[in-house]
Amino acid sequence: TRDLQRYVQRCVETNRDIYLNVGLKSSTLTNGLRYALATGNWGEQKKAASAKAGVSQVLSRYTYASTLSHLRRTNTPIGRDGKIAKPRQLHNTHWGLVCPAETPEGQACGLVKNLALMCYITVGTPSEPIIDFMIQRNMEVLEEFEPQVTPNATKVFVNGVWVGIHRSPAHLVETMQSLRRRNMISHEVSLIRDIREREFKIFTDAGRVCRPLYVVDNDPKSENCGNLVLNKDHIRKLE
Repeated sequence: TRDLQRYVQRCVETNRDIYLNVGLKSSTLTNGLRYALATGNWGEQKKAASAKAGVSQVLSRYTYASTLSHLRRTNTPIGRDGKIAKPRQLHNTHWGLVCPAETPEGQACGLVKNLALMCYITVGTPSEPIIDFMIQRNMEVLEEFEPQVTPNATKVFVNGVWVGIHRSPAHLVETMQSLRRRNMISHEVSLIRDIREREFKIFTDAGRVCRPLYVVDNDPKSENCGNLVLNKDHIRKLE
């Protein structure tokens, strides 16, 4: 940074054009990133005391199974010698997301967990096409919303942001679910309708922990009502 500061100062004093590729050497950035990835100390080499430790780790390549296990490992960042039992136990919200069996013995027991076999982390998809689609399907945007006119309207949230309201939420939820099942929007998109709070939440962001679920046919007009949509024909097609 000092070299860049001197270069910019010199250019200003001599009234010359500033070129970043001249003032900033690529080797400075490369060496800094190499040091951080090699040691795990995330920060400047000179300020090693204030840097975050253990951000990067060497990936285990002992076997293919050990590589997968290492990539799906979760770590609770508290002291291993603590005698508090709660952080080592599974929480009710971990159902289907964290493996109840795979954990090391000894001091790290329960603090180092692994994701369940069918569990996956979302990559993330753009939310703008979904918002545009809902506006075309009679969603009123927040700027035009008048609470006195429609006090019982359902609020629509996308990634935690209130984007608008809808007067027939059941139809909107059904349409969005149909789009997801036909793969017109990503299978990673989460659709949650809270009837009591009159809210419809959509999540498309990255880093969410998801698991596959069976779909039950709830259409009262359907002959298959109350049963799973998945049947033996689908399994045969997969084979």
